[in-house]
Amino acid sequence: MEEDAIAVARPEQFKALGHPMRHRLLFALGQGQATISQLAATLDSNKGNVAHHLKVLADAGLVELAGTRHVRGGTERYYRRAFERLQFEDTGGLTEVAFSAVAAEIATAQAEPFLMLRNLRLTAEHAERLTAALRDLADEAEDGADQPRYGLLLGLYKPAQAP
Repeated sequence: MEEDAIAVARPEQFKALGHPMRHRLLFALGQGQATISQLAATLDSNKGNVAHHLKVLADAGLVELAGTRHVRGGTERYYRRAFERLQFEDTGGLTEVAFSAVAAEIATAQAEPFLMLRNLRLTAEHAERLTAALRDLADEAEDGADQPRYGLLLGLYKPAQAP
């Protein structure tokens, strides 16, 4: 496993990832640390809902407290993702939920996203090489903190009923 990735293997992690709002929170925290109020505004939700889902993610080790700041007699808590990437060995049925969250993220894209779905006929060796190339592409993508955020979704799969 890559050192900046968290392996999703524990039941509480699968449970935490079983709700689209939690995926949306993880996408939002991919932009950087944020408070419950900031996340609620970004996701057009209420603070209680965001706080609940953040707690589930934190209990699963997917979100952590990044720091605090004292303001007007109170304390703001900043949260961040506890990982750069999630790595799944077995999705445990989360594919539909994860893609629902990705679809919601893409639907709010500022510009027309580039999306392509192709069916390819590949040898097992070629599929392995293509998977390795996609991993390399994702690993080589620079993360410029002062640059606009882009989502990157890469995948290669063999349909269940591949003819």
